[in-house]
This record gives sequence, structure tokens and C-alpha cells, in this order.
Amino acid sequence: MEIQNIKKMRQALGLTQHQFAKQASVSQSLIAKIESGRVDPAYSKVKQIEEALHLLSAKKELSLDEIMTKKIITVKPSEKAAEVIKLMNRKNISQIPVVERDNIIGVVSESSALAHAERLKNSTVAEIMDEAPPIVPQTTSISVVSSLLKHYSLVLVKEKGTLVGIITKADLLRKAFI
Repeated sequence: MEIQNIKKMRQALGLTQHQFAKQASVSQSLIAKIESGRVDPAYSKVKQIEEALHLLSAKKELSLDEIMTKKIITVKPSEKAAEVIKLMNRKNISQIPVVERDNIIGVVSESSALAHAERLKNSTVAEIMDEAPPIVPQTTSISVVSSLLKHYSLVLVKEKGTLVGIITKADLLRKAFI
């Protein structure tokens, strides 16, 4: 952490100097002097301030429970691909996890459907599905999910072996960054 960035970080958290000083267990005047560049604080004070910034930033991050879609539609690998595509259109969704005996074995997406468009009418889900997306526990941080979504179209959330949520790029953009 660079000490001259404290003011920007404090303001990003929406805190006054007094509120931030209280959280960091330092005086408000010390925060004011640091922000104005009039003092070079002791290392121990910098560590206190750094720890307070870390804790306050962590508190602001939403949980996956607040972001994920909890009403999950799944399909079986034996289902007709054309029927699943109709379901996706009716429900206005772009991907559906494929589940077999409570195990996620793949995903049907708009992309996988388009890749097999010429044979959708005669195919099963198993024949057109892509590999299973990443599965994370509900305690996973948003930053980890955000990184995964750079490489995958969705992330599934499981808790105690049960599928409890799905997070797409749209979910993350709609709820976490606005």
C-alpha cells in the first residue's frame, strides 16, 4: 500500500476522516496529516491503517449468495437437444447445466447449440454439451469468481454437495459492480 493513496481509498469506502480514523484506531488528525502529506507516519501506524483498509474493503464485497441466481434450471444428458433449446428460448437463458445423478457433467449453451445447429433435431443433450463449468463453494470470493468468468461463461455454486446457484457474467456485472 502506498501511504499517499489513503485519501482515495478512504473516499472509495465512503468514510469521513473521523470514521476511518476510528476504524483504524488512530487519531483523525493523523489521517488528515497523512492525506495532506505533512507527516510520514511510523511503520506501526501504517500497518494499523493498512489493516483497517483491508478489513473495510472485505466488508464491502458482496457474497456469492447476493449475486447468484438461485432458481436453477438443469437438464439431463438424455433429453432431446431441440427441446432444451426451446426451453432456453422460452426462459430467456443462454446456458443450462447438464446433471446426471446429482453430478454436473456439462453445460448446453447458445454456442454449443450453434456449433451443432445442423443436427440439433436428432441429437441428445449429451451429444452437443460442452464440458462442465467450474464449481465453487458458496464462501468463494467475488474476485475469484470474476477471474473464472474471464475464461468460462458461467460458474456454478455448490454447498454441501448440492447445486445452490449459478453465476454468469451478466449476474456479476448487474449486481457486483454497479
